[in-house]
Amino acid sequence: MHGIANTAQAQAWNGHEGSHWAAHQDRWDAVNAGFDQPLLAAAAIEPGARVLDIGCGAGTTTQLAARAAAPGHALGLDLSAPMLERARRRAARDGIPHISFEHGDAQVHRLAPGAFDVAISRFGIMFFDDPAAAFANIATALRPGGRIAFLSAADPEGNQWLQAFTALDDILPVRGFGAPGAPGMFSLADAGTAIALLTEAGFQGVRAERVEAYGIWGRDAQEAGDFLLDSGPGRHLLGQVGPDTQDRARSRLVEWLRPYETAGSLRLRSVAWLLTATRMG
Repeated sequence: MHGIANTAQAQAWNGHEGSHWAAHQDRWDAVNAGFDQPLLAAAAIEPGARVLDIGCGAGTTTQLAARAAAPGHALGLDLSAPMLERARRRAARDGIPHISFEHGDAQVHRLAPGAFDVAISRFGIMFFDDPAAAFANIATALRPGGRIAFLSAADPEGNQWLQAFTALDDILPVRGFGAPGAPGMFSLADAGTAIALLTEAGFQGVRAERVEAYGIWGRDAQEAGDFLLDSGPGRHLLGQVGPDTQDRARSRLVEWLRPYETAGSLRLRSVAWLLTATRMG
């Protein structure tokens, strides 16, 4: 690892947040898997390609990229040691060749200039505290004409999991949570901001396409509610109130989620920007 600049996120993703995602990777994949097809279609990874996966987490998208690029190579980069440990174990278990993982901060991590044909990210680009530095570093790592395909969370009100939290705003300190432009998941919810940052970093033909997908959050409202409240945002909100209020919030959330139960699963809609561009030559 070549230094960390994004210290707040490094602390979070090497603490409970990273451990939770690593332990529940299959469930997070069920939440986000609906975005994999549009991401890979936009990336247009060809056999023999060299792919960089930014914020790769436990490596699901890195594996998909490695399979598409064979006999090329896919490198996953992430801040989270717990998630990378899971990624390496899964790749070894699944016998995925031509794949590797590095622990580092995309804002400053040393990447060989022009080493990659494609860079992808499934919701790994929203947490930079210096996105201009991160995108410039990624641009340098791509060959001239190299492509990017990035997913970032779009308008908060289009995400039903956030609507579920908002329904608790008279119980939990939800106000202001998920504000577009604030550090965190919705930092790039304004497509114009993302387009400007990528253009300034040396990309051309930057486009933002709004896409949506339904993810499975649990078998029923109770399981989905518990999962939501054990996630980073849920723990943050619950940690600011006492046990009795926590119990009220859990009950309210389960009731809010019940209408979304169907055929043994609970599905919620998420919306994202699919950002595509090429590196200037």
